[in-house]
Amino acid sequence: MDQKTVLVVDDEPGNIDVIKNVLQDRHKIKAAINGTKALAAAEKLPMPDLILLDIMMPEMDGYQVCRQLKANAATRSIPVVFLSAKVSADEQRQGMEMGAVAYLTKPVDPQSLLDTLDMVFSL
Repeated sequence: MDQKTVLVVDDEPGNIDVIKNVLQDRHKIKAAINGTKALAAAEKLPMPDLILLDIMMPEMDGYQVCRQLKANAATRSIPVVFLSAKVSADEQRQGMEMGAVAYLTKPVDPQSLLDTLDMVFSL
């Protein structure tokens, strides 16, 4: 199976490291520590096959990043999975309404993360 490229967006480098450790055997990992860098990385070749996107970030939150990704013809079809410490049903609903394909909560469960990515990549 071809390795998929996953863009991990989180303002905490430690969170990126945790996700890299879970995914690196199965997927190619790109990382961005803020929304501006995430938007640039999403358009840079190789474009990501999926974006894992934190919500609570300074300057531009994950919802703003998702809105811009979905408004851009070049990045609109990239699946977005929100990964956030925000656990309320309202937050999850808002994420899904913005076009995310899944919403995972932190601290991330490694098996749930792998299962979610497997599910998205099988669609």
